[in-house]
Amino acid sequence: MTKVKPYKDSDLGKKEQVTKMFDTISGDYDGLNRVISFGIDIKWRKKVVKIVKEANPDSILDIATGTGDLAINLAETNATRIVGFDISSGMLEIGKQKVTKKGLDSKIEMILGDSENMPFDDNSFDAITVAFGVRNFESLENGLKEIYRVLKPNGTFVILETSMPTKTPYKQGYNFYTKNILPLIGKAFSKDRSAYKYLCESASVFPFGEALNNILRNIGFINVEDFPQTLGVATIYKSSK
Repeated sequence: MTKVKPYKDSDLGKKEQVTKMFDTISGDYDGLNRVISFGIDIKWRKKVVKIVKEANPDSILDIATGTGDLAINLAETNATRIVGFDISSGMLEIGKQKVTKKGLDSKIEMILGDSENMPFDDNSFDAITVAFGVRNFESLENGLKEIYRVLKPNGTFVILETSMPTKTPYKQGYNFYTKNILPLIGKAFSKDRSAYKYLCESASVFPFGEALNNILRNIGFINVEDFPQTLGVATIYKSSK
């Protein structure tokens, strides 16, 4: 798999660089996401919530929660405990404000930490979600092993991640948009151009579809399924322990 330079030229590792990047763009993140995805990311998250809700979990961990969009959406389930977990304090601060504004402080807890070394006991959560976060792990395998560790037996794990359309002409259209249009949008709306360059490049080389399914199976997840969204520009992955 092709490797992407995580962020800016630096002596920092990928984890530190990604943390710095999201801290920097946290104020722009929500609005720019709506523009970049034409608002379709809202629909994708609703599908994730529907899948999780069917499992009727009491406890949910939302990894790479960012500004808390998915964690807040997951409040629609019957879960009594929802934890939003992220490595970026800047993103979490905005997420906490949104949770408070929604009146969900008693239900959603926002915690700062490293998704590849989480402060939770084995078998802690009935369901775990990650939306647009697994490709930012420093080690995909280590991150997924850690998720497997804290997920309860028979628990549900759902990933929402960008992917690449494979059919003509959607593949060509997607490539043109990500290489030519999306960087211009990032340049216009964000003070950190290199951040959105990284996000585009990392999406283009990240394993998707059956490739990611096989990685999940190798970790130990079972009942692995994938559901391409919107002509394949994103994919929802469902599995269990």
